Amino acid sequence: MAGRWFDEWQVGDTIAHELRRTVTETDNLLFSTMTHNTQPLHIDAEAAKASEFGRILVNGTFTFSLMVGITVGDTTAGTLVANLGYDELRMPKPVFIGDTLRAESEVIAVRPSQSRPGQGIVTWKHRMRNQRDEIVCECTRSALLKSRG
Repeated sequence: MAGRWFDEWQVGDTIAHELRRTVTETDNLLFSTMTHNTQPLHIDAEAAKASEFGRILVNGTFTFSLMVGITVGDTTAGTLVANLGYDELRMPKPVFIGDTLRAESEVIAVRPSQSRPGQGIVTWKHRMRNQRDEIVCECTRSALLKSRG
C-alpha cells in the first residue's frame, strides 16, 4: 500500500510525485471523445490552428484528471474511505500535446472526523507543472481517510 493513513499526515507535508507524463495526441483525443467533449480546440487541428493558440489545446479535464491520478499513489491508495470534494480548481496556463507534466501535493488541513471514529479528513493543495515549471492546473482536494489503528 502506497498511501498514508490519516494519522501519518501533518499540515505542511509536501510530496513531489515521482511519476511524470508526456501528454500525447491519443490521450487528448480519446479523453475528449470518451467524455463527448466536442470542443473544436481539442479535436479539430484546423480550428485549433486558427485560434490564438495556433495548435490543439489539451482538454482541461484530462489535465485535472491526470493530476489527481498521479497523486493517488502517494496520498490515498489503500487508505481512502471517500473523496469529499475538489475546490478552487484553476488552470492558469494551457497544456499542449508533447508537454511533460508532473504533480506536487501539500497538506493544508488535517482534522479527525467528528462522526466517524478512527477516520479523519486531509486536505491537499495539488499542483501540476509543465516542463517549463509553469503551473498548468491546481486545486484543493479533501478526502476521508482511515487511521492506522
